[in-house]
Amino acid sequence: MKERIAITGIGSISPLGGSLEAAWARYRDTDHCFTERHVNACNYPIAPVDPNLESAIEELRNSDHRYKDLDRSVLFAIEASRRALDMSGWKKKADFGVNIGSSRGATGLFEEYHKTYLEKGYAPTLTSPTTTLGNIASWVGHDLQSQGPVISHSITCSTALHAVLNGYAWIRSGLTGKFLAGGSEASLTPFTLAQMRSLKIYGTAGETYPCKALDMDKTRNSMVLGEGASMVCMEKDPEGTSLAYISGIGYATERLKHNISISADAKCFQRSMKMALGVLNPSDVDVVVMHAPGTIKGDLSEIKAIRSVFGETTPGLTSNKWKVGHTFGASGALSLELAVLMLKHQEFIGVPFIKEQHGLIPSKISRILVNAVGFGGNAVSVLLERSNL
Repeated sequence: MKERIAITGIGSISPLGGSLEAAWARYRDTDHCFTERHVNACNYPIAPVDPNLESAIEELRNSDHRYKDLDRSVLFAIEASRRALDMSGWKKKADFGVNIGSSRGATGLFEEYHKTYLEKGYAPTLTSPTTTLGNIASWVGHDLQSQGPVISHSITCSTALHAVLNGYAWIRSGLTGKFLAGGSEASLTPFTLAQMRSLKIYGTAGETYPCKALDMDKTRNSMVLGEGASMVCMEKDPEGTSLAYISGIGYATERLKHNISISADAKCFQRSMKMALGVLNPSDVDVVVMHAPGTIKGDLSEIKAIRSVFGETTPGLTSNKWKVGHTFGASGALSLELAVLMLKHQEFIGVPFIKEQHGLIPSKISRILVNAVGFGGNAVSVLLERSNL
């Protein structure tokens, strides 16, 4: 039996709101969080953070003169991390590690600074220190005065779950007893949107459901960008009540055949899921929260991988990208949040527009497998269990 690591706090800034209660209320309705933005003669469906959170972000920006020059991705991370610590009961200056990643980092600032360079021929003084990927975790460590290791990384869309893997490994190694892990992404910028449209995978404005994640009848790609941050507090020996336990982790990569592709049957997911399950019977898993970005090939390959691993005992399958969009580096942690909420409330949150639910819809929920994958087949799977299991 693998050692279980407790999740004692979750903090998020997302289109769903800024608390677990707000997120759960939004998940229980069948509406999505998308709005539309007109950029460079194109209409984009997007999922911005809940507008009610903007005042909190601005208050944070104005609370310290050093925070005025930080990108939204960093501010999201700081605010979400504070909320996670409040829930866990951890104190500032405590001995805990920090691993927070992002797919693209400070995209908003980078685009502003690059525009200045093109127009005026110079780069502002703070261009480099405020756009390096490492400044996300570094500023969170500064804000929380963490006494443990502070790590940043990018593994594109599986970044947040890789941070969870790292935290799990650090705790099991005995190097630290607590770890804050997650991801942050403020990706709703003109150049980022243009990049996604150029890949021919972006959703269409004006649709009732712009992102058709898990709809196997869709005839065109429908990925939609969202923004946000989500952090989890992990610890080996929690003093109080835990939200859930991590009982297995898995990871795998594939040999690259294309910059963004994975194999037709997602062999990376097959290996990561099997590793996370270990000796557990696949039939003991009740739900899989899929990566499922809303693309035709991406959704289908992951379902094929799940059916290969689970066979006739395929559990209930779901995704949150139809509702909050793809938040890149933060997406895996937001999927983890959904899993924790389903474990807590013992209610399966499906996708409202699909004609037939995939897999067996559970009457009780004890274990949930959460998937994420980055460009090129860099997959992660995390197995969660109810705290009282």
